[in-house]
Amino acid sequence: MTSEVIATPTWPNDAGGMTTTTDTTSTHTNVLTLRNVLLLDAVLTGANGLAYVAGATVLDTLLGPSPAVIVGLGIFMLAYAAAAAVLGTRRPVSRLAVGLIADGNIVWAIGSVLVLVFGWLEPTTAGTVWTLMQAALVAGFAALQMTALRRTA
Repeated sequence: MTSEVIATPTWPNDAGGMTTTTDTTSTHTNVLTLRNVLLLDAVLTGANGLAYVAGATVLDTLLGPSPAVIVGLGIFMLAYAAAAAVLGTRRPVSRLAVGLIADGNIVWAIGSVLVLVFGWLEPTTAGTVWTLMQAALVAGFAALQMTALRRTA
């Protein structure tokens, strides 16, 4: 936490001298809020979903799954992102909703690894790397969301 001390001169007091007052203002803000983690998740997931839908015919060659699978995943991500964005803009943010989003992220991360372990969707090497990176990011979002929940308990 940081703070600034600002000395502000005031008008002369009755004794004929100058006095100063000190204002200590905290400039620290907690960025790990329920709202922020939901909205960040919504933005990144939405961008990823949009890329999947718009670029499915290019991504199939790069990642492995068919364009139909990639579009389906993209549509799911867009719906999820919309839900996370709506939940993140509500006042107050629902703790239950954040918990469900975090649980969904955990399921997505585990599911991504299972897709690779069992060879479902036949990803390319790039697709395998992408899936692992995405699983790690989604697990990271779940951890941030659970941390934000604990901080607000």
